[in-house]
Amino acid sequence: MLCTVLKAKLHHLRVTQADRDYEGSLTIDEDLMDAVGIVNYEKILVADLENGNRLETYAIRGPRGSGVACLNGAAAFMGNLGDRLIIMAWCQKDESEIPFHHPKIVRLDEKNRIVASAV
Repeated sequence: MLCTVLKAKLHHLRVTQADRDYEGSLTIDEDLMDAVGIVNYEKILVADLENGNRLETYAIRGPRGSGVACLNGAAAFMGNLGDRLIIMAWCQKDESEIPFHHPKIVRLDEKNRIVASAV
């Protein structure tokens, strides 16, 4: 049997931009995506710590080192600039793999810089 488990988490990603006219998604600094193994166009769950909103969308690469976190399309209505987000990605593992699985988790500061990580 396969179980869906946490693969990656960006904790306290701050919203830096919103673009309601874009087709959709969340643009994330590619360095941050790489830090936890989120790939371009991967499905993500976004939780906004300021208002409790949760949404499913997909991640797209933003410029490396920019610290960008841009809510695009309908997602732009779900939060505000400066909101702290938790970004989660999932994977499926066989039950036998679960005891050895460890998600990649990164905690960010107010400028979207990595301050702690767990792998």
